[in-house]
Amino acid sequence: MQLPELCIRRPVMTTLLMAAFVLFGIIAYRALPVSELPSVDFPTISVTAALPGASPETMAAAVATPLEGQFATIAGLDSMTSTSAQGSTSITLQFALDRNIDAAAQDVQSAIAAAQRRLPPDMPTPPSFRKVNPADSPIFYIAMLSASLPLSVVDEYAQTQLAQRLSTIPGVAQVQVFGAQKFAVRVQADPNQLASRGIGLDELLQAIKQANVNQPVGSIRRPQPELRHQG
Repeated sequence: MQLPELCIRRPVMTTLLMAAFVLFGIIAYRALPVSELPSVDFPTISVTAALPGASPETMAAAVATPLEGQFATIAGLDSMTSTSAQGSTSITLQFALDRNIDAAAQDVQSAIAAAQRRLPPDMPTPPSFRKVNPADSPIFYIAMLSASLPLSVVDEYAQTQLAQRLSTIPGVAQVQVFGAQKFAVRVQADPNQLASRGIGLDELLQAIKQANVNQPVGSIRRPQPELRHQG
């Protein structure tokens, strides 16, 4: 007589125990705190374009506007903001949460290729993009110093060696090099000596252009006015 009673009590106890777990689970679930402003990482792509010597107005009209017209046709684009400065333009594209970031990057690359024919032909490099949110703060800084090497050599090592290796680490979205100083040849001309030889500044600039593959873009510094030259 005791064995059947034991067999009957076990299913009843199991059922009561499961019901208690469900009841307390519902109560605990309703008591969980909910953040009103949850931290959500939206798929974001940053596009940058450079045209040395161009004013912010020129960058906005000749570079940002054609790119924005092509980006507006991408599906799943929630917001688009652009910032134009002296010689550079930055466009931030934010997509919907259900949009795959890799597929969005392919659409952005196709849009850049479609807008290429409408961009200024004298741009040194085509626009580039990164799958990174520019609003995110850097989490790691590396400082490079040398007591014997010039800064241009240190910058070359940082660009070609350190930055490329760090960018291959899983989870690294972007690697930037600040304080760069690339090697450059600076020409100091004496206007009096040029005049005595019958050579003008325009002829000097033209000679520099013909002797270099990349045309010089910079400024002519004088005691009073400063004349900017765009090659």
